[in-house]
Amino acid sequence: MKTHALPPYTSLVERIWRQVLRGLCLLTLVFLLLPVLVIIPLSFSSGSLLLYPIPEFSLKWYQALLQSEDWMRATRNSFIVAPAATLIATVLGTMAAIGLNQAKFPGKGLLMAVLISPMIVPLVVVGVGIYLFYAPYGLANSYTGLILSHAALGAPFVLTTVSATLQGFDHNLVRAANSLGANAIYSFFTVSLPLIAPGVIAGALFAFATSFDEVVVTLFLAGPQQVTLPRQMFTGIRENISPIIAAVATVLIILSTTLLLTLEWLRGRAQARATRPATSE
Repeated sequence: MKTHALPPYTSLVERIWRQVLRGLCLLTLVFLLLPVLVIIPLSFSSGSLLLYPIPEFSLKWYQALLQSEDWMRATRNSFIVAPAATLIATVLGTMAAIGLNQAKFPGKGLLMAVLISPMIVPLVVVGVGIYLFYAPYGLANSYTGLILSHAALGAPFVLTTVSATLQGFDHNLVRAANSLGANAIYSFFTVSLPLIAPGVIAGALFAFATSFDEVVVTLFLAGPQQVTLPRQMFTGIRENISPIIAAVATVLIILSTTLLLTLEWLRGRAQARATRPATSE
């Protein structure tokens, strides 16, 4: 059998194309990250305006952030609402994912689409709908209404991540636990939950980030006492642009980066756990 050698310029063209792709990826990354990274040095500026060049480096705006009653109240509200909403979203999203994974009925796909619709529907529409629904029950301008609305926005992320984890789940393990006398609750916490924990934790982190960064629905539901950090930033941008906003944005960037690194670490652990039996054999 004769083999036809490739033209000598083929490998050269491939190398050039590979370098072009790398350059395009690098330019895209710079285009996406540069507007975010530009904010960080401005938060250390001693000037009162968000301008380059920076006069001197200073921590005065971080000190002003810690001494501001409005910003501290907004930060406290965010750390009250986001964890509570994350807990509710994680429980509801995990239960929905397990139920949909085990059940088989007509319209299952339609129900899944309805449950993840908060990820697709514009937030303005969601905010108006939630406000009109909550207002007659007195849930508007309350922590309860804000937490429930943020939980509704975060639950679809938990649902999708846990559903993806359950695709490779072996239900025979649960049946084996039940055959040994374990009830449904005990088998869930000892068998199912440890195996799907990476998906649950990843969904919870997504739900936390969604709640912590949400501003549109908060504008409709939050009263003066429920102002969160993103809404305080929105108000500050409208009224007076202060370098305190750059300091807050830097803190949020660090928090978001930490969450992304945690998600990547969890994904790496999940992949290592999935490939471990294959390598051991």
